[in-house]
Amino acid sequence: MSRKALLLSFCSIISIASWADVKSTDEDSATETQEQSLAAVASKTNNIATPSFSEKALVERYILDELKATRHDLQDLERRLTIEITDRELSVADKSLSYAEQTVNFFFYIIAGVASLVALFGWKSLHEIRVNTTKKANTQIKMIAESYEEKFQRLEKDLRRKTLRIADNHIEIEKINEIHNLWLRAQKSQTPEQKMSAYDAILKIRPGDLEALTSKADAAMEMKEFHWALSICNRVLDMDDKNQDAFYQRACAYACLGVEDQAISDLEKAIEGRSALRELAAEEDDFENLRGNDSFDALLTSTDS
Repeated sequence: MSRKALLLSFCSIISIASWADVKSTDEDSATETQEQSLAAVASKTNNIATPSFSEKALVERYILDELKATRHDLQDLERRLTIEITDRELSVADKSLSYAEQTVNFFFYIIAGVASLVALFGWKSLHEIRVNTTKKANTQIKMIAESYEEKFQRLEKDLRRKTLRIADNHIEIEKINEIHNLWLRAQKSQTPEQKMSAYDAILKIRPGDLEALTSKADAAMEMKEFHWALSICNRVLDMDDKNQDAFYQRACAYACLGVEDQAISDLEKAIEGRSALRELAAEEDDFENLRGNDSFDALLTSTDS
């Protein structure tokens, strides 16, 4: 270390001396700042003696020897690093080959074990296992397919039933609309014949409509067809023996035909079921023949208990 420090000191002295000589030759072209720097350096090197020519040669020789030694050291370091890296690469390659060999051996052991099992149980057992597995899978698939087919059939039946119900409801709605239009036409009709035609159309759509039948009987009364009205009322009472409207219309028919006792009896049954008919009977023109009859007048003047 002392030799290297001495060498560096000599090199610094030589460089400073050479730089001082050059600067002295170019003194006229240097700036004021460079002169101050040179004066500072010159003040530090005043105490250093200028080396002689022989000393410079020795210093150069020493420097060359040191550089040569340093180069040899670097070459040795490079060689050692190269050897160390090569050894590590060889170690890694060796470990990789060893791992690959172990892996291949492991797979060979597995193959040998499987082959031993196959030889132990035999190809027949494997065939039976495959057949049984296939049968079981087919059975499960068949069960699932049958289950879904049954569900689909139930859904199809339910869908058909709902479709038919919707169609029936649609038809019924159309009938209701048509019947409603016919009732409106009957209400707007000016003659009993027109009303009779509307009621017949209603009965054609919905046979046995009691309201249409009683209204038809009323139209027959307007047409002075008392026997026809009586027949229609009897038909209604055959289907509903407590129909107040039928009793009332039949009472009107009997009154017009002169059968007073039967007319009063039917009117009494009608009023028992619906007391509001009493007021209607008091103003009914068909009961004109019954006015003055004690039973008829008592029926109209009596009140419900």
